[in-house]
Amino acid sequence: MQTVDIVVIIVYLLCSAWLGLKLSGRQRNVKDYFIGGRDLPWWAVCISVVATETSALTVISVPGIAYLGDVTFLQVAVGYLIGRIVVAFLLLPRYYRGEMTTAYAYLGLRFGRGMQATASVTFLFTRLLADGVRLFAAAIPMKIILDSLGLDISYFVIVAIMGVVTILYTLVGGIRAVVWTDVLQMGVWLVGGIISLVIITGNLDVNFLTVAAEEGKTRILDLTSDPISSPYATITAVLGGALLSTASHGADQLIVQRLLGCRTLRDAQKAVIVSGVVVFFQFALFLTVGLALYSYFERATVEQLGLSTSDELFPVFIAEGLPPGLAGLVLAGIMAAAMSTLSSSLSALSSSSMADLYERFAHRRLDQEQALRVSRLFTLGWGLVFIGAAAMFTGTDSPVVELGLSVASITYGGLLGAFFLGLWVRRARQADAALAFGVAVATMAWLFLFAPDLVGFTWYTAIGCTITVGLGYLSSLRHREDAPEVEGAPAPTEEERP
Repeated sequence: MQTVDIVVIIVYLLCSAWLGLKLSGRQRNVKDYFIGGRDLPWWAVCISVVATETSALTVISVPGIAYLGDVTFLQVAVGYLIGRIVVAFLLLPRYYRGEMTTAYAYLGLRFGRGMQATASVTFLFTRLLADGVRLFAAAIPMKIILDSLGLDISYFVIVAIMGVVTILYTLVGGIRAVVWTDVLQMGVWLVGGIISLVIITGNLDVNFLTVAAEEGKTRILDLTSDPISSPYATITAVLGGALLSTASHGADQLIVQRLLGCRTLRDAQKAVIVSGVVVFFQFALFLTVGLALYSYFERATVEQLGLSTSDELFPVFIAEGLPPGLAGLVLAGIMAAAMSTLSSSLSALSSSSMADLYERFAHRRLDQEQALRVSRLFTLGWGLVFIGAAAMFTGTDSPVVELGLSVASITYGGLLGAFFLGLWVRRARQADAALAFGVAVATMAWLFLFAPDLVGFTWYTAIGCTITVGLGYLSSLRHREDAPEVEGAPAPTEEERP
């Protein structure tokens, strides 16, 4: 690591802040701040969706998955694409017909503001934990490299630096700043991944794909593993990935907020479906990096290399194998992934706090200028909380990407089930939805904390969704007629009527 690498990282941080502020334009009201006035091009939203869900986990952890095992993780990406198609044609039309600004507004219109607030609060805490993991993940390679330079800088300081820069452009520019900065950031880490792969292969005397094939690492389908306990058995990975993607892209404000910023429903549908294709090839790139690293490190185990987890493999290569300047670029790419997710989370958390909680329960009406000021205060507050949350993580025994997905999946099933309950069970009322949702989240939290090896994390969303819909349906049987229409709810179409 040379001085030029530090310069590259500093330049990247400054350019990110400048670009976000430059392209955000003037924010006149809350609609501009949170959904860009519904005037964002679909291709930019598509890239932003991918950038938001990628985070630093993909960049540093996915190569480790291929290094330790194989590329069956790609099956999850196939499920992701299926889930996005469901979101495009089942959920997005409801959001656009109701002119909503958050995903949970639908639950408020269908069941009542209590369920909307419950879903929003659950989203806030889950997103805080899940993205706390992701922000911590970005600090891992920075810590390794700074330690190699003899600089004993804590994870907290590294996280704080990334956090402050991200808070700056998100606070001022809102979702427009987030989306356009995402476009830059995704380009940086993809270029970094491609450059790394080229340099690794250039240093090898063997064909890394041949070596990987000899070790069984090029396997894509897993038709033999136990589908219950193995997260990458084919049926588990595809079905689990589809449900996880349906929940994350249809019931999570983090993604829905971007899709609501598109100019039309058709644009939003294109953005979400094409993002699934882009994610597949992105996973393929970083899994291939992991296969190349397996030959680069001469098939050594993580322990033989003196490392504690597979998440350190790619960062160690960056520190030792990349020439000056390029190491800084790849590190900037990892930081870009983390900052993209953080900025997206800040915007989503503040929009949900404002629309689902403050505006619902405040006893005074705000004009546009006051509402914009409060929204920015929410952004600042959540940014500071995020930095503190990320500082709580100090390590993990499993690949950090799996930890992040597991944490998010605790509530994804319950959220998705609540949406399906509202769409399919006309008798269901707010009490039915709240009971079923609470039981589902409690069950998944118990599995995550006390029985993590009982089922693979890719089953979490399916189990939570099934509990919510099933229990909600049984609870609704005590009502003799359909739930009354909530005032302000969009009328159901013919296809939605029972």
